[in-house]
Parts: sequence; structure tokens; C-alpha cells
Amino acid sequence: MKAIMVMFDSLNRHMLPPYGCRWVHAPHFERLAKKSVTFDSCFVGSMPCMPARRELHTGRYNFLHRSWGPLEPFDDSMPEILKKNGVHTHLVSDHYHYWEEGGGNYHTRYSDWEISRGQEGDPWKGDIADPPFPRPNPHRPGSWERQDWVNRLYMREEKDQPQAKTFAMGLDYIEKNHQHDNWFLQIETFDPHEPYFSSRKYKDLYPHKYDGPVKDWPDYAPVKESPAEVRHMRCENAALISMCDAHLGKVLDAMDRLDLWKDTLLIVNTDHGFLLGEHDWWAKCRMPFYNEIALTPLFIWDPRCGKCGERRRSLVQTIDLAPTLLEFFGVARPPDMQGKPLKDTVATDQPVREAGLFGLHGAHVNCTDGRHVYMRAPVRPDNTPLYEYTHMPAHMRGPFSVEQMRTAVMHPPFSFTKDCPVMRIDTNQNPSWINPHGFGTLLFDIEKDPRQEHPLQDPAIEQRMTQHLLRLMKENDSPVEQYERLGLPAPLD
Repeated sequence: MKAIMVMFDSLNRHMLPPYGCRWVHAPHFERLAKKSVTFDSCFVGSMPCMPARRELHTGRYNFLHRSWGPLEPFDDSMPEILKKNGVHTHLVSDHYHYWEEGGGNYHTRYSDWEISRGQEGDPWKGDIADPPFPRPNPHRPGSWERQDWVNRLYMREEKDQPQAKTFAMGLDYIEKNHQHDNWFLQIETFDPHEPYFSSRKYKDLYPHKYDGPVKDWPDYAPVKESPAEVRHMRCENAALISMCDAHLGKVLDAMDRLDLWKDTLLIVNTDHGFLLGEHDWWAKCRMPFYNEIALTPLFIWDPRCGKCGERRRSLVQTIDLAPTLLEFFGVARPPDMQGKPLKDTVATDQPVREAGLFGLHGAHVNCTDGRHVYMRAPVRPDNTPLYEYTHMPAHMRGPFSVEQMRTAVMHPPFSFTKDCPVMRIDTNQNPSWINPHGFGTLLFDIEKDPRQEHPLQDPAIEQRMTQHLLRLMKENDSPVEQYERLGLPAPLD
């Protein structure tokens, strides 16, 4: 048996034809939907990039205990478990957060790995001369913006761009190994994450009137651009999605040509979505996790049941992907994994959960049952109390500060830390990206109100969703201060 995962970053399901979009050119996603099962209720868990990838390894939520960071010594890692059980695991990626301090031990869990440099502000090419900035980028002024433009000088043709290189490496692995058994390949690209850098042939798919400054990197902020600028930015995103679609098509072509559909599991997924002006916001993490962010595309082909061209309504999450891959290869699931294998969900739409959690450390704690989404906000304006629990004190691009580490004390083990005590560190020294108190607690019926424009005031539904929330927090062995932060009763045992 073999398995391939094609993982995109910040891929919006509302921009894909299989999910109802009629203006984005993505024929290979339509082709994929005909060859696989399409999930209509797939939600994120821990946000954003590296917390989501930690779930991909561990099969459990992590956002209640810590923010962005490396895998912990007590974490189970799906690729490493497969490797130890005779399954060759290979990662190809241009997701540059893997080679920063906050993500630097994920790729080493695979049997082997290959990378392609240059996405976003990845400190790649050391060109000291001033690059030809065509226009200033208001989102990332300074050194990060400069590095992005330096990188672009070295990828003028599509074949030189990180996504193209990543898929080429993945296709090379498939060509070399398709006649062998027991391997898992993860093809992971940073696209269509911003900035929306793509080739002219993809931009030409979306003709529109625009003659302003370069705008392919939306700010993490409320929309302040003109309608023409918003339209332009959406077209830039669409062009990059079309590029993703073209490279996805090459994987589907390889599966056709090499007859891999007969014995190869295929998963196509993303870590989260992205706001493109909906709710008058750009991006993610600075606002509540509306459906455009939290409700993600997921496609699975399982050769054992052969179901294709069908849709599934059952509530699934990122935490289910690690157990799904372990089960496919006949490898036992560790007891700390909270996710469920999706074999029977793919085959018959069998449910795997009644409700699920999702969120960002220090933000709303969200709960959904697939019909309703409940966003519980902190009760205090200062968003306290809040701590991080870790053995690996690193943020996105560097270690915790000396000031943060001065607050560290040892905390007794949690249920999933394998009897290891952990450091408890005061989060006030590194405030969350969002203070959700100002947004308040929100409740939506996403069946009747899929755009989440009309918050509900329904005490009975809120009570039911609160009970789901409390149960799931307890199952996750949530830190006790999270209950206090949210104004909820802590469990008695």
C-alpha cells in the first residue's frame, strides 16, 4: 500500500469549483472531486501553520496549551511512527517555517526530506545590492519586504518558483518508487499563502481593470482598500490557486499513468482558509475564525472502498488525518491521539464525532457540531489568565525571550505528556495575535446562515454548545486557567 498527501497552505474552499465557486479556473480540483470523496464539514483544529502541522503529526488539539512551536518530546509523530513500522516517509516542501526555530523539528521526523527555498520573506538569497522594488509593499515594509523582492529575482520563470520545484521533487519520488510498496509521500507547498506571486499565464485568466501599486500581499487587518483594489487582490489569489491547480493536475496525471489508483491513498488538504475581504477583514488570526478560515476543503481517495464522485457530511478535522494514515498502513494508533480514522467515513459517511474544538492559543475557544459554531470569548478585557506549557520554548522565528523565561515554573504532567512535567510560562510576556474580548461570544447557525452574518441569541443552543465545549476541553486535559479565562466552571476531577 502507498499514500500521497498533497497539502496546500491557506487554500480557501470558497474559491474552489467543487465547493461552488464559478469564477476561479481550477479544472483539476473538479477532476479530483470526481476521483475522490469531497468532505463538506471539515474544520480546522489548532491554528495557524505550525499548530496545524503539529496536529497532522500528533492527531490531537494543542492550542489550549501553547501557541506556535516545535514538536514536543512527548508528542507522537505520525510520520515517525510509520517510519518505525517499516513505512518509508518522505516530505517535499517549500513551507519555510519548517526551517525556523518554531518549526525546526517537524521535517526530521520523516525518513527523508527535500526542500525548496524562497517563499514569502524566507531569508534565502544574500543579494546585498538594492533590488529593483517596483512599488512599496504596505504589508511588510522593511527587511522582510526587501528579502521577498530579492527572492523574486531568482524565480522569474515558473520552473524556478518554489511550488513548481516542490511538485517536481514529489513527482520524481513517485516515478522512482511507484513500483515499490509501503511508502508515504507528503507534497506540501506554501501556496496559495500570500504573497500571491504567480506566473503571467495564470494572472491572464482573470482580466480586470487595475493600474495601482503592487498589491499581492493583503494586510492582517480590516479592509481599507477600494473595491477595485479588493477585486485585484482576489484575482491575484485566484491566479495562484490556478497555479496550484495546474500542479495538482500533474499528480493526478502521474496516478493515471502509473495506475496508482488501485493501491494508493490520496489526501488533498490544507491547514486553514483565509479571508479575502469577507466580514470586512483580510487574512486570519486577528479576528474570529469565520467559516472562510475554519471550514476547509478535504478530498480523500481510498482504494479499499473505491468511492468517488460522492460527498460526505460528517464532521471531520485535521486531527483525523494522522489516525487515517496509520490505520491505512495497519499501524496501531497511540492512546494520546484524539482523532479518528476516516476509513468508514469515506466509505459510508459514518460519523466520527459529535462535536469538535478549534482555535488559536489565547483567542476564542470555538466549538462546532457541524450545524452550529460557538465562539467563546474571554470574560476579562486583558484576556487573563493565560499560560504556555512546553519543553520547547520557541516562537515562530526565535526562542522565548529572557523576560518570558523568567516567569517559567515547573507544572505537573498533563495526561498526554507521558508523565513529563512541563514549563508553565506567562503568556502576558508574549500577547496573542488577537484579544477576542472585544468581539464577544458569538453563536451561528451555519446551515441557515453560512456566511455568518447574523449571530444567534438562543440560550438553549448556547447551553448545548457550552456542554460540548466543556466536555471536549476536559478530554483535552485543558489547563484549569482556560476555564477561568472563558468564564466557565472547571471540572471537579
